[in-house]
Amino acid sequence: MAGKRILLFTGKGGVGKTTIAASTAVKAAKNGYKTLIMSTDPAHSLADALDVKLGPEPEEVQENLDALEIDLYYSMKKYWGSIRDLLLVVLKWQGLETVAAEELAAIPGMGEGSALLWLDKFYHEDDYDLIIVDSAPTGETLTLLSLPQITQWWLMQAFPFQRFAVRTVGRAARMVTGVPFDKGYEELEAIFDKLKRIQDVLSDASTSSIRLVTNPERMVIQESRRAFTYLQLYGFTVDAVIVNRIIEEEHAGELFKNYVKSQKTYLQEIEDSFSPLPIFRVAHMGKEVFGLDLLNSIGEKTYGKRDPAEVLYKESIYEIDEKDDQYIIKLHLPFIEGEPYTVQQFGDELVLQVKNQRRNFFLPNFLNYYKMTEQNLKDNWLTVTFSKE
Repeated sequence: MAGKRILLFTGKGGVGKTTIAASTAVKAAKNGYKTLIMSTDPAHSLADALDVKLGPEPEEVQENLDALEIDLYYSMKKYWGSIRDLLLVVLKWQGLETVAAEELAAIPGMGEGSALLWLDKFYHEDDYDLIIVDSAPTGETLTLLSLPQITQWWLMQAFPFQRFAVRTVGRAARMVTGVPFDKGYEELEAIFDKLKRIQDVLSDASTSSIRLVTNPERMVIQESRRAFTYLQLYGFTVDAVIVNRIIEEEHAGELFKNYVKSQKTYLQEIEDSFSPLPIFRVAHMGKEVFGLDLLNSIGEKTYGKRDPAEVLYKESIYEIDEKDDQYIIKLHLPFIEGEPYTVQQFGDELVLQVKNQRRNFFLPNFLNYYKMTEQNLKDNWLTVTFSKE
């Protein structure tokens, strides 16, 4: 592994994301990487998986492995306390009643912002080679990754001044209210700079990778495909898909016979949906998973001889551009070169038929207002043009 790495694990709630993230951390630490695993999921289960007590600051779990569960209140006090106080005074100054001001002063995304600030701190210090993020379910993860722009827009609406006005009027306002507006605004700008800085790191495919954890079940696969589309749309790199809780046929018995049969279909659907990404399969353990020994076993079985910290896939396979009131989507599909195929749009899905195989790609929701007007295949890239209806 060259340079520091960040791995972010996400997936639908209940797929075993924490188990996969923790087992990856244990294997990486065993391989000699100084590793930190941090949980940003409000419903923490990392301590249970590792079978240790964790706090809001890093705790040593074993050699080369530290862990923490982010405490939102602790983090908000650490990073956002003075900003909230400043906002409260500003909102009251604008004429809001105290109760309304208290409510609005709780900045949207404070919790997620605190998680990003922790990540920025750990990444830019020299204590760790690898940082693993056990994130919240996919919807919250997308909110987390898009947070810097959203929070900055919200706060710019809340403040009645631009930077110059705050710095000049702020000194006079401090004399009247006792609140250091100018200092608070500078602190706010410093937080924005850190949020933007860590977002740039997360967007760098050579440094940061997102790994999707899924199960061989229809609804889970649908959410995973939708998450994959939006992560690509926002410029984040997914370098692997990990299929968890596969019931092996010899262990299924009569009770799970039908489940195993449908599971085979879904496993093929996962291969078709996410190729050419690496896809790892993890068998159901048949028991509750916790403790370092069991996590180490899962990590070894998942990655085998591969280094879990390496960039497993770096190439872009989904791109979207705007041109002349049209949107152009490009899909990297090396497997259909020279084969007859058809492409159709059905609502928010693009359906590709190659011989007797079908692949479904989720489209951004706004493309429901556009119609597919052109498509062509060249150099392993399928280009599809959408125009306004």
